[in-house]
Amino acid sequence: MHHFHYVKNELHCESVPLRKIAEAVGSPAYIYSYATFERHFKVFDGAFSEIPHLTCFAVKANSNIAILRAISQWGGGVDIVSGGELFRSRTAGVPANRIVFSGVGKTEQEMRHGLRERILLFNIESEEELIKLSNVAKDCGRAAPIAIRVNPDINPKTHPYISTGLKKSKFGVQIRESVRLYRIARELPGIEVQGVSCHIGSQITRVKPFVETVKKLGALVSTLKKLGLTIRFLDLGGGLGIPYDKESPPSPAEYAKAIAPELKKRNVTLLLEPGRVISGNAGILLTKVLYRKRQGNKIFVVVDGGMNDLIRPSLYGSHHEIWPVEKRKVKKEKVDVVGPVCESGDFLAKDRRLPAARPSDLLAVMSAGAYGFVMASNYNSRPRIPEVLVQGEQFFVIRQREEYKDLLKGEHVPKFLI
Repeated sequence: MHHFHYVKNELHCESVPLRKIAEAVGSPAYIYSYATFERHFKVFDGAFSEIPHLTCFAVKANSNIAILRAISQWGGGVDIVSGGELFRSRTAGVPANRIVFSGVGKTEQEMRHGLRERILLFNIESEEELIKLSNVAKDCGRAAPIAIRVNPDINPKTHPYISTGLKKSKFGVQIRESVRLYRIARELPGIEVQGVSCHIGSQITRVKPFVETVKKLGALVSTLKKLGLTIRFLDLGGGLGIPYDKESPPSPAEYAKAIAPELKKRNVTLLLEPGRVISGNAGILLTKVLYRKRQGNKIFVVVDGGMNDLIRPSLYGSHHEIWPVEKRKVKKEKVDVVGPVCESGDFLAKDRRLPAARPSDLLAVMSAGAYGFVMASNYNSRPRIPEVLVQGEQFFVIRQREEYKDLLKGEHVPKFLI
């Protein structure tokens, strides 16, 4: 469910017409619904109310500090994968003891940052990283709480770029190798073993892979406890999918019900890292039609939003529904919706039957609240676009549109060229 809906044939976000926002901030722009964010977080978090747990929103999905502050106020934590995300989260007011640091390439500087802040957990992804963290922790005079991210080798049947728990994945360690690594961790100075972690992929639309994963991790937790290790946390990662097109993913309640029996045997606190399921359908990309163009039998609708603003269709072939901001009684036609970026891969939709659009029409690219702005770039020297948060009858610019001068930040011409 989301709060984008038509009122008298005009698309609104909550109680604000999208046209009103476009008039104030221009296009393209990202528009988020506060009510949708809140509902999605509370429905997801509430589904696990009978299990000790902490819901840590995946910052990589949407890192705006206004969103992170709201998540924190609702009692959530965050899952981060960089020092920058740690900085953002703490700036937003997320308590350090609700922050989990994942990712395969943590630098020494990032480790020190996490230790200084006293975060809840480091998810370790290799033996070398474990040894590096031990040395850094020793040097800092701090103990580093860790979980080891294991690969249960379960195929979630999602896009290969976002399947992360297979043997061939760069993430984590094979589950059969993990016990040896836990034995090493137990003896290392500055390391406190606290949990087991995994993440099998994103946009998963079936419960079965999660159930299989929990069973494998549960068995590992039992093995580790027999070795005398204290396992307080089981981090199941994120991955629950959303409907972009015709998908029918399980609800958070179905997900929780399916994995609860296994978890209740283990006496651990469950850590969850949802991203897309919280933010995906809470946002849209608002874009304006610039031109219509016909090439033979092909019709192109050229809009002002491009792949540098929303790369998912180009990168993954992802489907995003496209709604007209103004509903009119016009025929539908098969079109490609393309942007102004100088790449053949710059498209938002291909061969899509949409109501005939004309120049200056506004379009809403739906389900763009996750992996939208966070993956945006300045390619073709295009300034990054604003982010707007709507609450009821009000809207707030939570990131300003960049100006041309922002494109030059940090650049200098050496003296020999002057």
